[in-house]
Amino acid sequence: MKESTKIMFRKHGVRVDRFIHNYIYFLFYYPYVKTVRFLLYILKYLTWFQPLAPVGRMAFSRYHAKVLSFSDTRKIFELNRDIRVIAEENKQIIPFKYATKIVFQEPEYIAVMDCPCKKSNHADEADINSCIAVGKGLATFWLDHCKKYNARKISQEEALDIIRRLRAKNHITQAFFKVATGGSTGVICNCHPDTCVSLQATMLTRKIEKNVSQSAASGYSLVQDSEKCNGCGQCVTACAFDCISYNGGSRKYDRNACMGCELCVEKCPQNALSLYVDPEKPLPLDLDKLMTIN
Repeated sequence: MKESTKIMFRKHGVRVDRFIHNYIYFLFYYPYVKTVRFLLYILKYLTWFQPLAPVGRMAFSRYHAKVLSFSDTRKIFELNRDIRVIAEENKQIIPFKYATKIVFQEPEYIAVMDCPCKKSNHADEADINSCIAVGKGLATFWLDHCKKYNARKISQEEALDIIRRLRAKNHITQAFFKVATGGSTGVICNCHPDTCVSLQATMLTRKIEKNVSQSAASGYSLVQDSEKCNGCGQCVTACAFDCISYNGGSRKYDRNACMGCELCVEKCPQNALSLYVDPEKPLPLDLDKLMTIN
């Protein structure tokens, strides 16, 4: 057994079932996600079936992702020390029932491999190699077992370059928290609504159960400097969550729908937009402030 497999086994402790799930999940990453995508295709024709709502609530309360602003993402890829925060207070940041551990061990050790969502949805070939593992345990497992998905070791700066390039193409940065992967973060993905199975699952399930999401908001909302704004509409184009619109020259902003991804801020040519910490949303995954709540 390879050392990276032993690390994964120890990570799950007595939950051997979760180790097996974790092992299968990454070893068969592409067919696993392709199967989920097929199930979503079927779900599309069953959104009228209300008894499915409890299933959606149960699944989405267990895990999935935390939207990140670029500033919070950059802090993850500039880490030079381990962070291990396992506490009930983490649910202020990741408001799911399970999978809320914030763990980055040996964060300078990073790998990237092909994204099964992008591959399943026939994304641009140049964008596929974009799933990022932060931490030696997970990154080494990818390098040992996922060569068929073009896993390769990269530096922190190379990871940030990938993220910058994809954010320029309206990809949302997310940290994933899965029960199957030990209930902790470590996987940072670059998700586009057209190709991300997780985002698509949320959109479909909301037709059955309105207030569910596989993604937790970043913790930020948007503020506009009306004197700088010239109504160019770049923010509308950048927004994947339909929270910004212009109607007859009047700008409308749906704060509740906003996930605080920061893409509109980056795309605004007039620098008229900025983020603020919204007290009515989950706390940001801001590593500088993380220790103050634990």
